[in-house]
Amino acid sequence: MNLAKISANGQITVPVEIRRLLGLKSGDKILFFQKKDGEIVISNASSQAIRKAQAAFFGAAEAMNISNEDDVQALVDEMRYGKER
Repeated sequence: MNLAKISANGQITVPVEIRRLLGLKSGDKILFFQKKDGEIVISNASSQAIRKAQAAFFGAAEAMNISNEDDVQALVDEMRYGKER
């Protein structure tokens, strides 16, 4: 268990162990949200955004018939230079 004290300005210092577990660095943003049972959860906002993007794009590579780095490069070239894959 880690404990943090709230300053007079409402600020807290996230304990180092928690920063490490969440992969937080100076300048990162943290997300607080409340679960249905009332529990408050803290997470790394950047990681949360990446997970949402990954979920949104799930299956896109297969749908576009992209299976390796060469396919990705061909797609980039097509977008950049108008070359067909």
